[in-house]
Amino acid sequence: MTPAERRDAQARSAFAGHRLFAIVLRHLYVMRTSWPRLLEMAYWPTVQMIVWGFASSFFRGHSSWVAQAAGVLIGAVLLWEVMFRANLGFSLSFLEEMWSRNLGQLYLTPLRPHEHVAALAVMSLIRTCIGLLPPSLLAIALYDFNIYGLGLPLIAFFANLMVMGWSVGLFTASLVLRFGMGAESLAWVLIFGLSPLAGIYYPISTLPGWLQHVAYALPPAYVFEGMRAVMFDHVFRWDLFIRAAALNAVYFTGFAAFFLHMVRVARRKGLFLNMGE
Repeated sequence: MTPAERRDAQARSAFAGHRLFAIVLRHLYVMRTSWPRLLEMAYWPTVQMIVWGFASSFFRGHSSWVAQAAGVLIGAVLLWEVMFRANLGFSLSFLEEMWSRNLGQLYLTPLRPHEHVAALAVMSLIRTCIGLLPPSLLAIALYDFNIYGLGLPLIAFFANLMVMGWSVGLFTASLVLRFGMGAESLAWVLIFGLSPLAGIYYPISTLPGWLQHVAYALPPAYVFEGMRAVMFDHVFRWDLFIRAAALNAVYFTGFAAFFLHMVRVARRKGLFLNMGE
């Protein structure tokens, strides 16, 4: 390989922001021309918030635990939607390329897989913000609960749940790459399988002893325990934040490596030719 060819290969392999921006712009154009997509992003989080808001209003007068921290259930459902929407935003942006039979063409361009992952993460963040802004504002209007009142801890909770959602999305995308569209339902199934272990509406101590160890191997358990510590005790648990961040780093790194490996496998086996079938 000549020096010029080596420089050209290095340029192609380096991270390029303009390629990332091109993928994000492509999805934004699709969203802009489809109001049902925008409506869907906010519809389910809003319905969930309204249902749990009324439940919280009822329990406030019948449960001393809920009465101690008004809005604890609403805060829990809004934070759970962060993780759920982060996963769904990542997975759906990936699946849309497969449904349109565009994924194989993307990987024939100079786009690198790690740039694609970054673009999917950006789109996930955008979709999550669009989906959660309406219910969070409605919670203020309907139930006088302002989740933004959590302050800086909210940023820590949001970031950890976003990264965990991306990790699940990466795992789902990897399985779809390897096994085809028969695995697409995992975009919804896997994340719901984690909800009983996340301690969304109840402390982790509620779970059986052996299951608590499983729950504490997942970042969401620390996030929701940290949320309750802020709302009940008015303290930010740095120990819980550090454990959640460390686990997220492990999961995201591992699943990102798995995704990149699946891309290489798909190229070697010619799986891109059958994508969308």
